[in-house]
Amino acid sequence: MKVRKERSRILKPIYEGNPPSTMDYIPLSVFDLVTYNTHIAVIYAFKPPMPPNTTVELGLQKALGVYREWAGRLSEDMEGRRTIHLNDEGVRFVEASTDCTLDLAMPLKPSSTLLSLHPSLKGVEELVQVQLTRFTCGSLVVGFTAHHLVADGHATSNFLVAWGQASRGFEISPIPMCDRTIFSPRDPPRIEFEHRGVEFSPKKFDKEEYLYDPLADDVIVHKFHFTSEFLAKLKAKASSLRGSNRPFSTFESLVAHLWRAITKARGLNGFEMTQVRISVNGRMRLNPRVPNDYFGNLVLWAFPRAKVKELLNEPLHFVAKLIHDSVAKVNNDYFKSFIDFSSSKLDVEDLVPTANMSKPALCPNLEIDSWLRFPFYDLDFGGGSPYIFMPSYFPVEGMLFLLPSFIGDGSIDAIVPLFEHNLPTFKQICYSLD
Repeated sequence: MKVRKERSRILKPIYEGNPPSTMDYIPLSVFDLVTYNTHIAVIYAFKPPMPPNTTVELGLQKALGVYREWAGRLSEDMEGRRTIHLNDEGVRFVEASTDCTLDLAMPLKPSSTLLSLHPSLKGVEELVQVQLTRFTCGSLVVGFTAHHLVADGHATSNFLVAWGQASRGFEISPIPMCDRTIFSPRDPPRIEFEHRGVEFSPKKFDKEEYLYDPLADDVIVHKFHFTSEFLAKLKAKASSLRGSNRPFSTFESLVAHLWRAITKARGLNGFEMTQVRISVNGRMRLNPRVPNDYFGNLVLWAFPRAKVKELLNEPLHFVAKLIHDSVAKVNNDYFKSFIDFSSSKLDVEDLVPTANMSKPALCPNLEIDSWLRFPFYDLDFGGGSPYIFMPSYFPVEGMLFLLPSFIGDGSIDAIVPLFEHNLPTFKQICYSLD
């Protein structure tokens, strides 16, 4: 598949009425500062008929008038704090085409080919980039990149839905809540949990971000499809010893299964420790609750840990409970302790976030990024919902993505990057319930 990039330009927001000042700055919150300092790219595929590029372009400009942070630039204020400068400098918009039908390029699977379907993530000033790639059959692939310091997956998916609404001529609803000053520390602060070595670690490296080689040939990224029937059996097996308690969730059961299978495929020493990094959305955990339309980052992480021999020898129930209990501890008290810690200790102790996508491998650990509850499939430019949605190519060993299958029957796709020599074993055992 050869992609021809035909036109690239900057799009600026369109406002109703007088445009706002371009001299305003929004300080990043403690949750923005602890997340990944990098761009994330996703891929959408739409079947024809699709509206023309001009319709999608106009909708994007209108959506930027509401979510104007995306049209700004990362900056610093007079006190050296990281901010978003609301200068309306705009986003990158690329139009491209191919010489084949989408059927010949499908099913899109994790490979370096995906990198041609969105703008480069290296050395980017724009906080959002969009590439529209037209296929000879009339299908459209939308490559979307966004800087993670501006918003988490929940907020970004809300923006994408709003972009579709504006493209169809509808009013954007709901309007995002953009106040990042709501996370103020308590007086006096109450740091009730350990955050050093969890969300933050001592600064050891310079500020320049290391970019992994996207064509690393020792890591294979593979997509695995778990049917709704398999997931139901997996959930029943994980929950079989819970008695009158609520069964474990599908997510907890699947993560427990994947953690065990990948650990076995890696052939790790039985006394080695392994952990999983699991993101936890704070919107539903903080008291008072933060609205679902909050625009920004509001995620911390759970870190269930175990020795390899425990993970492999104990029943699935044991592993699912580890995950359940670890996630449950990231509650209102934990989030508020984190706010107090981040507001008082970061500058004094010169700490840096542990969230880092520049590592080429996470072994013996894992990271699970669940996109199961995000409304990514609700993006509609006027030709219907996408029939494929997936992250771009991120060959970081051990960094998994969980996505709802486009089939819409409750099945789940797992994007699993592993070292090439471990992948055959994982393929043999990943669908086994034994």
